[in-house]
Amino acid sequence: MKRSMIERSIPGVGEFSTTELFGAARASNQALSTIGPKIQWQDSYVAGDKTFCIYLAESEDEIRKHSELSGIPIGTITEIPRIIDPLAANN
Repeated sequence: MKRSMIERSIPGVGEFSTTELFGAARASNQALSTIGPKIQWQDSYVAGDKTFCIYLAESEDEIRKHSELSGIPIGTITEIPRIIDPLAANN
């Protein structure tokens, strides 16, 4: 599966209550269970009016299907072909 970052513009999302964010997570999980193993949600970062979500998926079509089923909009999808972290400096 390919790793992608999904940028979503959601006005006021940074001010959502914990209950509202958990509701969005439930909607996402329900969509994921409908689609099956072709897509996995790793995590999301919430900042201001945007979220940045990391997914593993077989294709962009699966990500778009997830958006449609969950009701959570997509802005841009960027494939992440490589990852580095602080431990990479030790090599």
